[in-house]
Amino acid sequence: MNAYGAWIIGLAVAYTVILIVLGNLMKKKATSGDNYWVGGRNFKPWMVFVCITGLFSGSSFIVVMELSYLKGISAGWYGVAEMLHVLIIALILIGTFRKKMMVTISGLIGDNFGRFAMGVAGTITAFTFPMWSVATALSFASAISVFTGIPITLAVAFCAILLLIYLQAGGMWSVVMTQTANAIAFFTMFVIGIIAFFINPGFEGLSELAATKPEMFDPTGVGLQVIISWFATFLINVLLAQAAFQMALSCRTPEEGRKGMLMAFGGNIFFIIFGVLFGLAAAVVVPDGSRGMIEVPRYMATVLPAPLVGLFFLGIWACALGWGASCQFSGSTSLGRDVTSAFNPALTDNKKVFYTKISLIILTVLMIILSLLRSEQAGWWNVFAWTLRNGATFAPVVAALFWPLATKRAAAASLIAGFVSGLAWYALGNWDPSNFYQNVHPVFFGMSMNMVAMVAVTLIEKAGQYKVADQLTSSRKNAALFAATLSVLSLIAIGTSFNLLFTKGLLGLAGFSVVVGIFILTIAITTPKEEGTANYSSIQEA
Repeated sequence: MNAYGAWIIGLAVAYTVILIVLGNLMKKKATSGDNYWVGGRNFKPWMVFVCITGLFSGSSFIVVMELSYLKGISAGWYGVAEMLHVLIIALILIGTFRKKMMVTISGLIGDNFGRFAMGVAGTITAFTFPMWSVATALSFASAISVFTGIPITLAVAFCAILLLIYLQAGGMWSVVMTQTANAIAFFTMFVIGIIAFFINPGFEGLSELAATKPEMFDPTGVGLQVIISWFATFLINVLLAQAAFQMALSCRTPEEGRKGMLMAFGGNIFFIIFGVLFGLAAAVVVPDGSRGMIEVPRYMATVLPAPLVGLFFLGIWACALGWGASCQFSGSTSLGRDVTSAFNPALTDNKKVFYTKISLIILTVLMIILSLLRSEQAGWWNVFAWTLRNGATFAPVVAALFWPLATKRAAAASLIAGFVSGLAWYALGNWDPSNFYQNVHPVFFGMSMNMVAMVAVTLIEKAGQYKVADQLTSSRKNAALFAATLSVLSLIAIGTSFNLLFTKGLLGLAGFSVVVGIFILTIAITTPKEEGTANYSSIQEA
């Protein structure tokens, strides 16, 4: 281990001790279930800001920085897609979910569709969150391994155990305290990165890069289909972003939660700009590498002394922890609170908190096991997690919010159909992280079957108990018009440009859009007979 590795490890260990102390200082605040899971609904806007920044901005910074080294400025679209995701949640959904006093997505499903649906949704949700945690941790650990010689899996295990230690104590209060420390680490990283940039290569170096590799400054260099997929993924995830909702709904009022998320929306601009800048700088100074997460630290080592490189790397460590802490805690909440309630609804909140802490141990072990199973492909776990969680829970969440006609059997069928079909489609593609069966992303197939099952079972089970297009409100008419237009345009695109969509990998998205349109149209034009023309436009009321 050289001097750079020694500084990286030394600062990481010191920072780790600080996080453990901070996490345990919050133990006295986690005196009840609500205090442990959602901070007693007492967060201030700045607390939501640091939590959402650590959750989304830190993880997107790693993606943008790594990809910009290879593909240039087009990597920034990933961060823009994430920003849009945060903006929609802040402006449209915070009020609706707060009225329901929601803690988790699986809990929302359970409140509307019963214990079985809650147990299935909670289990799927819980066991997919460590997959997202390990994906980011593996990216970070690969760079750690280069500088220190520490095996990648050992670095991931260290990260997982650290998360367990400080999350156990204060729950959501520990999250906000440690995310505040992470925010300071982010700022330090940016300052050091800017210093390195002006030392070498500076704007002159970027000008030379533009002349020799103009494709690095192509806004669509990463591929139009990839950019579209990013936006589609984040838009789909708007209703399913459990960790983000758990943080934002910890605020005292919906307005304060919205304010904190809007602050995080604005702050993410810096993560995008600096992620792209540092990636491009590394591409100038240490070209022809294969991994941005490895080459950016190597670039820093060419222009900065070991202590400053250690501090820069501490910011990367904070990015990994900020994402991982939120994922592990939210997943353990679903497992310890919702799944146990599905088995025994008589459990007290104190008992559920106990099981949440046990769940943290289970998910920590799972995170370490996942890193051993597929450590060479961090992105694989992201695809797998999206496929399983979103494929199962999308339709039940939409139905819980906007379709009172939906039934318990329909929710159960939807959860199972989406989970199994997404998993099967992934298997047909030999579990490849990018080359999917029939060039269709498994999450689109899983979510399509998820919606089909919800609609089919509900309409069959409720036959004769609903009206179709009877005295619709203006909001329902607008939703129906939008949905019909979406389906028709998507069908036209498939019919006229099938080969192009297939080649570009967009056929699955187009087919998914058809099904989404039919799903929304069905929700908009069907109302229970006994409720007549009641207005269920929850989004507008929010």
